Amino acid sequence: MSNREIRSHDLAPGDVARRAGVTVSALHFYEREGLIASIRTAGNQRRYHRDVLRRIAFIRVSQRVGISLADIRSALASLPEGRTPTKRDWSRLSRGWRAALDDRIARLERLREGLDGCIGCGCLSLRACTLFNADDELSGSGPGAVRLEP
Repeated sequence: MSNREIRSHDLAPGDVARRAGVTVSALHFYEREGLIASIRTAGNQRRYHRDVLRRIAFIRVSQRVGISLADIRSALASLPEGRTPTKRDWSRLSRGWRAALDDRIARLERLREGLDGCIGCGCLSLRACTLFNADDELSGSGPGAVRLEP
């Protein structure tokens, strides 16, 4: 992210945190991770351009749906410098994640359906549970929850 000059309507960390619904330490974390940028005043205080509020909203929504910080960082790096991203910019990013999100939704639906039959009846029967792995019989199928994978 470029080193832009300070403008009179730039925001202090506390203002950004309050408006974005995050802590100041979260802002510092996002900055360390290269997700947002600040500028320093002559007194070495951080200031943020207002467009950081959209970036933080994008980060938070992306995290909620399970997008990794690395993917978020890559997406934000593709946004234009020196201007606030447009709706077209944000749409391009979300289209790029559609297939991954569709896959994640399908996996979660399979998990929900499988758990509903077991937990929903209240018996927690290991004989009927689709996740039960007696005698580790699935070890040859690979690591992780192989029954939940496509």
